[in-house]
Amino acid sequence: MIKPKRLKRGDTIATVSLSWGGAGDKEFRHRYEVGKKRIEEVFGLKVVEMPNSLKGSEYLDKYPEARAEDMMNAFKDKEIKGIFSNIGGQDTLRLHKYMDYDVIKNNPKIFMGYSDTTVNHFMCYKAGLTSFYGPSVLSEFAENVSMHDYTVKWIEKCLFNLDKIGEIESCDYWTSELIRWDKPSYGGIKRRMSREKRGYEMLQGKGKVSGKLIGGCIEVVDWLRGTDLWPDKDAWENRILFLETSEDKPSPDNIRWFFRTYDYMGILDKISGIIIAKPKDEKYYEEYKKEILKVIRDEAKRDDLAILYNMNFGHTAPMCILPYGVEAEIDCENSKFTILESAVSE
Repeated sequence: MIKPKRLKRGDTIATVSLSWGGAGDKEFRHRYEVGKKRIEEVFGLKVVEMPNSLKGSEYLDKYPEARAEDMMNAFKDKEIKGIFSNIGGQDTLRLHKYMDYDVIKNNPKIFMGYSDTTVNHFMCYKAGLTSFYGPSVLSEFAENVSMHDYTVKWIEKCLFNLDKIGEIESCDYWTSELIRWDKPSYGGIKRRMSREKRGYEMLQGKGKVSGKLIGGCIEVVDWLRGTDLWPDKDAWENRILFLETSEDKPSPDNIRWFFRTYDYMGILDKISGIIIAKPKDEKYYEEYKKEILKVIRDEAKRDDLAILYNMNFGHTAPMCILPYGVEAEIDCENSKFTILESAVSE
């Protein structure tokens, strides 16, 4: 995997709308401006919008080729050092036929987002580029009142720092509360935070296991099966699979079906470990654990597979960043997760 160059203060990053185009809708534009300002003031970066990124949800739904054009041109532009997704959505798959993977491979740079942006990450993975499952502009950068310190810490450590990323500790607090985005005054209402009562939970596993990271939003990952974005079977060997659930809160039955599919495809036989994020609102918290163990331990007979649960990435806040294709370690005896190398180059 190619590691992109690290960000430095003063660098230019581009914002893109690759799925839902809400950043350009009049009722949400203020939210985008808050996120942009935070990127500039907290991290010292210059933000430019790609030409189609703020044309609104109606336009971008009608013209997926415009979204793809923004992504391709952002990679081509030598002045742009990183690309941040404005938000996820539901239909990034429609960009697939407009992609040129040589453009990504030959112009490596930081690319970050989550949720439906999982599709774009698998595009980068196909091109051989390490990308970053992490904050989006409308959500984490535009967090009500101020960004979470935990999120800021991992942005700085993963995107700006050449040292190995190191242990990613559980955050002491979390929230899934949704406060409406369509009224600017609501941005002054801080979301209610819950004290973390559990920390990381080790569902099973012994010793220490390591592997390169791959994964995303579990519902979106499922959409990729059968496409040429899906990695070859051997590409799952010795990988740590990271998965999180969206605001749709899939049922425990769906979680069982997802993991049964991985078993049938032979993926559970090849990976070295799994890390799973806190479910949004902690809905189905215990039910998900039951279904995951039912499939992996009881049906697939992989009671040796390390499974670390309740991590801080994806659709709860705050969040860490997970870089694709970078070596990580699960310490089963101490319920710890560590990224063993830097994800960026000089």
